Amino acid sequence: MRGEFDDEFEKSQPKKGHSIANTMTLQKAVDMGEYDPEFLANFPEWHQLTRMMQWRYVREAIKNRKRFLLLQWAEVTNTLDLRLKPELKEALRNIEKQQEKVNQDEEKLQVEFAKG
Repeated sequence: MRGEFDDEFEKSQPKKGHSIANTMTLQKAVDMGEYDPEFLANFPEWHQLTRMMQWRYVREAIKNRKRFLLLQWAEVTNTLDLRLKPELKEALRNIEKQQEKVNQDEEKLQVEFAKG
């Protein structure tokens, strides 16, 4: 059974043959916490930036991603009577795993961008 949400989701997805760069800007992607340089390389303006400028965008995106994950974690932990909702404990574990991955990625990217 398809619902209104499904229709809206499909409308929001890029159409086949369109790249993500046609529907989003580099700054929007960074604002939304996308820090993977390979993904960011899909945007033409990425290639016009110096290595130092690219690193600044990556750092900004990592900061945004960390903030989003922290907010998500806070929302889950502030759920009334968390002990009665064991599925939320799994959600917390998943958020914590994502936080750890971002921290590890940040270290790897820092080394990569320091190479020049």
